[in-house]
Amino acid sequence: MDYKKLLDVASFDPVRMVHPPSWVGHMPFAYWLVGETRPNRIVELGVQSGNSYFTFCQSVEEHNLETQCFAVDTWKGDVHSGPYGADVFEGVAEHNNRYHPFSSSLLRSTFDNAVGYFKDGSIDILHIDGLHTYEAVKHDFETWQPKLSMNAVVLFHDTQVKHGDFGVWKFWEELKLRQSGYPNMEFLHCNGLGVISGWGYDFLFDPQIRKYFTALGLHQMDRYDLMRMRGVI
Repeated sequence: MDYKKLLDVASFDPVRMVHPPSWVGHMPFAYWLVGETRPNRIVELGVQSGNSYFTFCQSVEEHNLETQCFAVDTWKGDVHSGPYGADVFEGVAEHNNRYHPFSSSLLRSTFDNAVGYFKDGSIDILHIDGLHTYEAVKHDFETWQPKLSMNAVVLFHDTQVKHGDFGVWKFWEELKLRQSGYPNMEFLHCNGLGVISGWGYDFLFDPQIRKYFTALGLHQMDRYDLMRMRGVI
């Protein structure tokens, strides 16, 4: 583990931080994760306005990596996020074209239609943040699992949302038992973020890493609230 990168991320300044704020508190961890694991390919399922996705992309650019990033979304919304207006995709596309024209691709598609675009074993970081019912997240993981590399890191957002028909938490609990031989951890702030990986990244799951990035995440949330109050966001 590169401890300099660990310290440097304390001053992480996101280029894109917009509404909604539900992923803001995980940005420092996502930024560090990319720089530390140096993935060849990142795929995000469910992008909305791009807070999480463009954190991955920013880390790729600032660490001078050759990583290719792919954002998969219909940009129409769903029953949990609500419908998206055309301005959501337009904002994502404008930011992508301005900052990441060579390292990032936007796939305006359903997850099932997009999976055939990728070779088996080719994805090193997969972020699952689509429809949040138990059935949907289980289907997304199992559909995309063959595309994961041997030491891939998989992120599940909203593991702490337990009302209505949100079921990520339930699948996350099942997955931890099913993947008991693989390291995993969960951040509890910002609706929860489950992290699981193959072999080779045990250092990600040090309890001190969780405490450190929880603190940095809470700082980013405070920053978002301040910017919101000042009308910057």
